[in-house]
Amino acid sequence: MTEIEQEPAAAVELAGDRIEVLRAFAADLGERGEPLGLIGPLEPPRLWTRHVLNSALLAPLIAEGARVADIGTGGGMPGLVLAIVRPDAQFKLIEPMERRCAWLAEQVERLGLDNVEIKRGRAEEYHDAFEVDQVTARAVTALRKLVPITAPLLRDGGEMLFLKGTSVQDEIDAAAKVLRKHRLSEIAVEELGVGQLEESTRVFRAKIDRHG
Repeated sequence: MTEIEQEPAAAVELAGDRIEVLRAFAADLGERGEPLGLIGPLEPPRLWTRHVLNSALLAPLIAEGARVADIGTGGGMPGLVLAIVRPDAQFKLIEPMERRCAWLAEQVERLGLDNVEIKRGRAEEYHDAFEVDQVTARAVTALRKLVPITAPLLRDGGEMLFLKGTSVQDEIDAAAKVLRKHRLSEIAVEELGVGQLEESTRVFRAKIDRHG
């Protein structure tokens, strides 16, 4: 079996008093994630850094008591990780694949999370079902496709928080028309995890202003 990455020192810093719950999640993901097709064969040795803590970096940007929708949650990143670290906020995890939804449901029950609702399907299927304060996504699709499928889930003034790679500015440039069409404002890219993790990450932030 592939060796699982040792927990980095930053884990306690990022998870605080929720560290034991996060450890329980990471251990199960490390043990069963690859056989279940949730993570690739190269991922266990970088499980904490690349996946778990990369997701946890978003936690401080979640507003207090926010209603959050996470798109394409997959094995739980970032939505389930954020739900663990931020028990004050309410999370809807939207995931189209049945076996991934089953895994998420199992984790929610096993970890005793009462702030998570799992929604099987694609984001587009929930456009008229509810509104949230913030929407998150990680490794789903390019901004020009991601913005149109997530914008309708947000209340007016709601915020997009998308974990992105180094080419995020190229994505922003390619999505210029889409960003205008959906009335996004306060568009910014922030680098997270500098000085905390070996690999920092970038987050695309924008607010939706329907009456602007």
